[in-house]
Amino acid sequence: MHLTFVPDPRGECRTLIRRADGAEFELASYSRKHAVPHDLVHAVLERELGIPDGIYGCIAAGAVLSSMTQTGGKKRHDAKVRSARILKAAKGIGISEALASVFYAAYEQGRVPYAEVREAWGVTSALPCPYGDEQVARVARVLGEVGENWQARADPLVFPWPKELQAR
Repeated sequence: MHLTFVPDPRGECRTLIRRADGAEFELASYSRKHAVPHDLVHAVLERELGIPDGIYGCIAAGAVLSSMTQTGGKKRHDAKVRSARILKAAKGIGISEALASVFYAAYEQGRVPYAEVREAWGVTSALPCPYGDEQVARVARVLGEVGENWQARADPLVFPWPKELQAR
């Protein structure tokens, strides 16, 4: 899957998605002039933490969110049923949502959210947080690099998505 984050002159961001099955989509973002688009924060943390059933892993597997518009490629005959099945089974979307707000706030404050990640995890699961300090620091570092890159450009930002990182 290929992700391209496109700056919108109104301060928003559009995410262009080309899945391996050839389907192409546009995902509307509602970032309202934040330093880094919300959807880009999701992409960074889901990729760096290896969350296969987060937002982008579900999209890679065939899910279509209500904020997505198909712009190219063939629509699957079972697209709605497949999407609903993928999204119903996905546990990573809630985790990704909880962590995205934590990482975004920390990015804005220029710090690494070690304790906040564990706290957010505890809201979503009774199990111990699987993300150690090294992983949290890596997400914060990569988000910092991507954020600087995003703010310094007017061109689209291509974001590689690992083939193996998709929901089952």
